[in-house]
Amino acid sequence: MPIRYEMIIYWSEEDEAFLVEVPELPGCMADGETYQEAVQNAEIIIQEWIETAKEIGKPIPEPKGRLIFA
Repeated sequence: MPIRYEMIIYWSEEDEAFLVEVPELPGCMADGETYQEAVQNAEIIIQEWIETAKEIGKPIPEPKGRLIFA
């Protein structure tokens, strides 16, 4: 299943790693030593988030694509 959720990716000096947040999936975050590793880890975490939500009967938000922040 292709990942269609928006990912916010940034460098964290404190963690010395790239961090990825998935705003549409509460609490869904990943990290990595490189940008590519962080994105790959986020894809895994998104799948796990969805699988867990299905197991516990939690609704899974539909991807909205690009979110706009004011």
